[in-house]
Amino acid sequence: MNAKSLPLPWVAATLFFLLVLLAFAELSIGAMHFSLQTVLHAFFDYQPTVFSDRIIIDIRLLHVVVAVVVGACLAMAGHLLQTIIGNPLGEPHIFGLNAGASLAVVACSALGNALLFSPFLRPLIAAIGGGVLFSAVLLAAYLSRQGFAVVTTTLCGITLSAFAASLTSLLLLFNEQTLQSTLLWLNGDIAGLSWQAVYAILPPFLLAIVVAFLVSPALNTLTLGEQVAEGLGVRVLRSRMIGLCAIALFCGIAVSLAGPIGFVGLIVPNIVRQLITVQPRSALWVNALMGAVLLLAADLCAQHLLESQSLATGTVTALLGAPVFVILAERYFR
Repeated sequence: MNAKSLPLPWVAATLFFLLVLLAFAELSIGAMHFSLQTVLHAFFDYQPTVFSDRIIIDIRLLHVVVAVVVGACLAMAGHLLQTIIGNPLGEPHIFGLNAGASLAVVACSALGNALLFSPFLRPLIAAIGGGVLFSAVLLAAYLSRQGFAVVTTTLCGITLSAFAASLTSLLLLFNEQTLQSTLLWLNGDIAGLSWQAVYAILPPFLLAIVVAFLVSPALNTLTLGEQVAEGLGVRVLRSRMIGLCAIALFCGIAVSLAGPIGFVGLIVPNIVRQLITVQPRSALWVNALMGAVLLLAADLCAQHLLESQSLATGTVTALLGAPVFVILAERYFR
């Protein structure tokens, strides 16, 4: 059977099974190992005074939820980004969205902006920073001779991402307190969060999902070419702007929770395209499901790959994503 003809229900069921399996592994494996019975007891008969229940629900379940949300956000952002610009190398980390979001968060923190300490505003601040830098990437590509060619947009994204990362490092050099509080976060890690932070991102997360699902059919039509899309009644500029707003929100949410985790938005959409051919809205949630599976697996590896210490989740995704980027770049740059 051709990989592209795999049935959607089979793929969805497989991904869901992997997600449940990885979630149970995350809940049960660690410094203290818990049985299935203990995990189920914590879910259905939670007792705050029981130590195992608090570990499972207040720490490990939080870890699972954050990994699922961040992985889904990055995968959906990558899918939308690659669709909008028609670039299979499009990825929030490479195209400046993560770097811009990180710079905005660090800048507000270093300047002592009290607004940043509101968990409800942090994702929006990150989204604005990511959107601004990505706009700069598109402007730089547009002003070049080749326009929005794959090579041009990719190089502009890498260059401006490096520039934003340098500014972030410069800010941290002059603010030691901010450096200490954000160092682990800047490496892309989902540890040390609270349920309050998860509750805070729910409104923008739901908004981004609704916007993304509504605009997906129009964006998918753009893959046929701007003239064809306009002939079919699609408002090209408006659809792209709405899509970019959804991408910025997804990236802002992911960065505000876990820092700049890279390559999830590159790996997942390219895998999904090789597995199945589905309608735009279906492709979006399949990407979300696979992104959650990938980041949960990466987090498990980060925690248990080395016996002596844990790695940042972003380190594992970079180890996986860098070779994928090289392979794809070699294919599309030649």
